[in-house]
Amino acid sequence: MSSSTFPKGFLWGGAIAANQAEGAYLEGGKGLTTVDLLPTGKKRWEVMLGSVDSFTPINGQMYPSHEAIDFYHRYKEDIALFAEMGYKALRVSISWARIFPNGDDEKPNEAGLQFYDDLFAELLKHEIEPVVTIAHFDVPVHLVETYGSWRNRRLVHFFEMYAKTIFKRYKNKVKYWMTFNEINMLLHLPFVGAGLVFKEGDNQEEIKYQAAHHQLVASALAVKACHEIISDAKIGCMLAAGSTYPYTCNPGDVLSGMEKDRESFFFIDVQSRGEYPGYAKRFFRDNQLTIEMAEGDEALLKNHTVDYIGFSYYASRVTSTDPEVLKNITGGNVFGSVENPFLEKSEWGWTIDPKGFRITANQLYDRYQKPLFVVENGLGAVDELTPDGEVNDDYRINYLKKHLVEMSESIKDGVEILGYTSWGPIDIVSASTGEMKKRYGYIYVDKDNEGNGTLKRYKKKSFHWYKKVIETNGENL
Repeated sequence: MSSSTFPKGFLWGGAIAANQAEGAYLEGGKGLTTVDLLPTGKKRWEVMLGSVDSFTPINGQMYPSHEAIDFYHRYKEDIALFAEMGYKALRVSISWARIFPNGDDEKPNEAGLQFYDDLFAELLKHEIEPVVTIAHFDVPVHLVETYGSWRNRRLVHFFEMYAKTIFKRYKNKVKYWMTFNEINMLLHLPFVGAGLVFKEGDNQEEIKYQAAHHQLVASALAVKACHEIISDAKIGCMLAAGSTYPYTCNPGDVLSGMEKDRESFFFIDVQSRGEYPGYAKRFFRDNQLTIEMAEGDEALLKNHTVDYIGFSYYASRVTSTDPEVLKNITGGNVFGSVENPFLEKSEWGWTIDPKGFRITANQLYDRYQKPLFVVENGLGAVDELTPDGEVNDDYRINYLKKHLVEMSESIKDGVEILGYTSWGPIDIVSASTGEMKKRYGYIYVDKDNEGNGTLKRYKKKSFHWYKKVIETNGENL
């Protein structure tokens, strides 16, 4: 399988998040962030959904973000490995609480600012373009405890202050930005996506959409500030994508699939088209949801839309209106889905659907007519390190190869794609489960689920495969 369709200057690389890689969770003046309260084990899911018992870590509980893979201290070593693979781009996130430890501080934390200065300088030294997410499942805990996080309009101001600070600081180093990682995740994991904590009697649906409005306004303000401060920058939004197939050609199933997709498209419709779509307004009316908007919000959303659409793609989904069929709902990648009998699954039950990648890319481009950026795609699997220090991950190569072929096909279809940063180029903590054994990387990190290990890095077989992919600009898959 080969392709010569990838454009010159295509941004090949990988993607990580601060909270899953950096560790050093209170070092350099950093404050607590929401992910620092996500434990391992069964309780993790309850917290991600908004049931939070404590705003400080509990003694005796393991929190994988606290050390992660120690990228904070080892980034030069890791970036050298990425450079060896030939990366053109690395997607990272900035930890909000490293810059403003409490979120509402009057002045930023210089040690945090300097860390990212050094990180971006190291990337540029290796001719790797930083692609920076401003908020990747990351809210300073103080903002959650004091203001109720994104349910409170005050967060818009704090986020704008944070965004302007980093734009001014890194305007000569970073030209690609994204506002909120997988912004639609707010509806599915509200504490992860927006730092929302619920109490008995809360109208959770209304609170989630109110928080969403605040994030959408904050995103527009960030776009405005980015364009004003960095004239040659591109700033995008980011969607947890994946088309929803109807289980049958029953029109009810088809309509249900459309409605499921619109739950996610809503966020990008606003960020890309600049206004609330009619179907969202109807949803609010039908469900008696009151979303408070300030004067000027609509104009702000309309006048400051994103330059490109970033998206993650791991799996497609299936929906049905048949109660018997709905008994077969599974939980791949947070989004519930009816089992698809035509697709294989990963070890974690996520459907493997390369052709769905092409379908999703075409769907997004047809809808928005803006450049796309594939900023996450990969396979979480259990890898075995041999006594010789090798990992023979042919299953990962096979997964990625099939997805790259379909991405190539989507480019032939006329879809404009800026780049591909696979998730994650080095083993990091799993966002959903908190595990280390759920590995995505081309580089193995010696650490297990209990936190044991040397953190030594080893190149997997896929490391050498991806290097050839980049060398040939996707011609040799």
